[in-house]
Amino acid sequence: MKHLLLFVLLLLAGLTVEAQKITVTGRVLDAAGGGLPGSTVLERGTTNGTSTGANGEFSLSVAPEATLTVQAIGFAAQQIALNGRTTVDVRLAAAATDLNEVVVTGSRATEGRSNILTTAPVDVISAREIKAFAQTDVSQILSYVAPSFQSSRQTISDGTDHIDPASLRGLGPDQVLVLVNGKRRHNSALVNINGTIGRGSVGTDLNVIPTASIKRIEVLRDGAAALYGSDAIAGVINIQLKDDSTGVTASSTVGETVEKDGGVIQADFNVGIGLNKHGFLDVSGQFQKHAAYNRGFADTAPLIYLGNNSGNYPASATTEQSRRDLKAQDDALVAQRGFNRNDLRIGNAATRNYGGFLNGGYRLGRGYEVYLSGGATYRTGTSAGFNRLSNQATQSDLTIFPDGFLPLINTVIYDQSAIVGLRKNFAGFAVDLSNTFGRNELGYYISNTVNASLPQGPGISNPTDFYAGRLVFLQNTTNLGFSRKFTDVGFLPTVNVAFGGEYRYDKFLIGKGEYASYVNGGRLIGTTPTASGSQVFPGYQPQDEVNKNRNNVAGYIDLESDITEKLLVHVAGRAENYSDFGGSVSGQAAARYSILDGLALRGSIGNGFRAPSLQQRYFTNTSTQFVSGLPNQVLTVNNENPIVRNSFGGTGQQGFGVAPLKKENSTNYSVGLTARVAKTITLTIDAYQIEITDRIVLSSQFTRTNPTVNTILGTLPVSRVQFFANAVNTRTQGIDIVANERLVLGEKSRLGLTAAANFNETTVRSFNSTSTTINNDVTTGTTGLQNTLFDRQQRARLESGNPRSKINLSANYGYGIFSIEARAVRFGEVQYKDADPARSFIDQTFAAKWVTDLTLSAQITKQVGLIVGANNLFNVYPDKFIQNPRNDVNNFSVDPNLSYNSTLDNTNRGRFVYNANQFGFSGAFYFARVNVTLL
Repeated sequence: MKHLLLFVLLLLAGLTVEAQKITVTGRVLDAAGGGLPGSTVLERGTTNGTSTGANGEFSLSVAPEATLTVQAIGFAAQQIALNGRTTVDVRLAAAATDLNEVVVTGSRATEGRSNILTTAPVDVISAREIKAFAQTDVSQILSYVAPSFQSSRQTISDGTDHIDPASLRGLGPDQVLVLVNGKRRHNSALVNINGTIGRGSVGTDLNVIPTASIKRIEVLRDGAAALYGSDAIAGVINIQLKDDSTGVTASSTVGETVEKDGGVIQADFNVGIGLNKHGFLDVSGQFQKHAAYNRGFADTAPLIYLGNNSGNYPASATTEQSRRDLKAQDDALVAQRGFNRNDLRIGNAATRNYGGFLNGGYRLGRGYEVYLSGGATYRTGTSAGFNRLSNQATQSDLTIFPDGFLPLINTVIYDQSAIVGLRKNFAGFAVDLSNTFGRNELGYYISNTVNASLPQGPGISNPTDFYAGRLVFLQNTTNLGFSRKFTDVGFLPTVNVAFGGEYRYDKFLIGKGEYASYVNGGRLIGTTPTASGSQVFPGYQPQDEVNKNRNNVAGYIDLESDITEKLLVHVAGRAENYSDFGGSVSGQAAARYSILDGLALRGSIGNGFRAPSLQQRYFTNTSTQFVSGLPNQVLTVNNENPIVRNSFGGTGQQGFGVAPLKKENSTNYSVGLTARVAKTITLTIDAYQIEITDRIVLSSQFTRTNPTVNTILGTLPVSRVQFFANAVNTRTQGIDIVANERLVLGEKSRLGLTAAANFNETTVRSFNSTSTTINNDVTTGTTGLQNTLFDRQQRARLESGNPRSKINLSANYGYGIFSIEARAVRFGEVQYKDADPARSFIDQTFAAKWVTDLTLSAQITKQVGLIVGANNLFNVYPDKFIQNPRNDVNNFSVDPNLSYNSTLDNTNRGRFVYNANQFGFSGAFYFARVNVTLL
């Protein structure tokens, strides 16, 4: 309430006075008189600026005596003194030496710096690059443009099919902070609990932001917890929204894979509106439809109708002749019933996405400026789980599904966000007061399935569709910041001082499903109980419901100084206090030193942290997961549950002895070189090391086969259990290399070349036994429990589940109205190791692969442009999984539900073929796009 009152008072104060500024309008042009969209126009000495619209036009409120700095990539910057003028056109000369964009991420200095003049590496992805190729989602765009960023879509992994897990510098989805217009963006409600990359983490859903709304994306590749707080261990992604004041742009994209599936339809628009020369309102909208694709192969189960519930021969078939006879009978039934052995959907989910965003600012008077941005997205998706065969009577209702069924998980995702703020200069300080709200909701609707425990028979109509519950995460952040540049402070020519505070409120909610989605109806087959809850995804139960919240208060200080013409120093510190686990203090020191003209050394050292998410602390559910062809009820129990603690209250019943979750701690080191070579090439090389202690992981699954686990689980209707713990300490080392060259070959001809690479390695250095005693007080049945907590499969996923290297080579050439873009990305190798050392014979390394993209474009008229192209032009697929390496009788193979398409397990039965973690397995994708620009 206090923050809101202060905001209102400042707003009212601004309305009572008149502006002391003028509004200057104009265009930024190239040498031939063509407009330069995306150029930067800044009021020198301030943070006040804008970018040009689709035809190079701009509008900016400045002081009458202001000097404008006008910049565009590939052109020489100009300084324009206004001297009271309100209209000015700026013609920029081409200059291959001006290659770099001004960035704001990673520093609170009042004036931005070129990204080769900063103390930390920052990648800049422009709106042109976002629209150049086939990718239409933010996470997929970044995967192909930024080598240190990796995201791949998963399959048959429940909610993770619909929200892509992503990583930066080889770390987890929850170890990179996402900003929008420099303000913290909320996380997703989903916690990844299945066997995928990012298992146990909570990330940010980047794909709810329409690409049409994005001006550019800045990727800070350095630990930044001292600047921005929790989650910024690997770095920061700052999405800057468009701020055009004039013009309308729209585009439409259609495409499909070479297999005639996986079709994409997208339409988007962006409208810039000037507000009576006092501000702007930029509105964007987007519709996307992604069709599913299936790269599954035929089910190799020996028996579909007459086998046991794994599709294998029953124990009664003991002779070769009896198996042959049974096989012949089963094959006849398959033919008679028309059963399709390609009975899984292995590929991306089908989705529909409707989203809108706005970004605006308005100068109220007397130097006050109010700004706002925000958006809403509605996304639906459908993915498949594991099929149930007709012989799996304990998981089915054969009166409804006599041939078995393929259950479907349908999701509905709502995402809303809003930023509102007020800016003003007071006593030489730029003051920024803002409030940022975000909410993400994921609802589950299960179809084409049954609750097998409900009564069955004539006259009974059991449901085949269920509402299974929802997850909700809400975050509200209030910030007040001050910054000012001082000159001639003692022996220092300049000192930029920034300081401020933050108050954040988080809330996490689990809502139960409908009664039929989780109830155990009590049906028995003989004496065998049937599976309760909607098959593939039992609904959240009343005991799973959660409504938890927390808050934290933070303060920071940030100092930056050009100590000499050659030496830039940046120091930052931040203190935070969380209501649920206490405080943390982070600090960072960074510097850049110009060794020679065009050659500089930069580096940083700092510590950081990541607060355990509310989802990791309180998420609980029971899910059906197939292990060795058999369904298992797996309990994910929250960290506050007595099962995870030392004992059940007052009963003396022992638990796992796991301590409450605490923050992860990190130490970051980086050192690098920046160079300008031969006036046309820029080169940056940055090496880094990130140490993380008390890293939070989701444990492996403990089973009742261990007597201790069986005692702990008692009468709970589950066969396996997993939970969160601060279990491991890791070290990540790597190097980033980026080289750019832009050549002006003539008045109408330009060539741009980029080579970028990331090489990284994460290793688990030690097991944090102080947080996880794993029931050492129990004297029987404890063998292997420590190893089960974080087995070799989980370790391999953390260390080498993502590519350890990525290389990006790209070129763009333009002549007149035509241009061509080519890109080749090398996705490095990934590895799999089985959880059981005795089954190391199925460990596998998947080789690195090159994926090539090509697009051709033509600006047919001033208003209409056409792009055609291909992603994965040469139809490259990842290595295939090892199938049946020991010729096992049951055709053992790979089960993605336990790992990243990994565990040797007869659930697969030959249907899973490709690894998903490098670049997916959709094959070649062809597309066409029309761009329309109107004034």
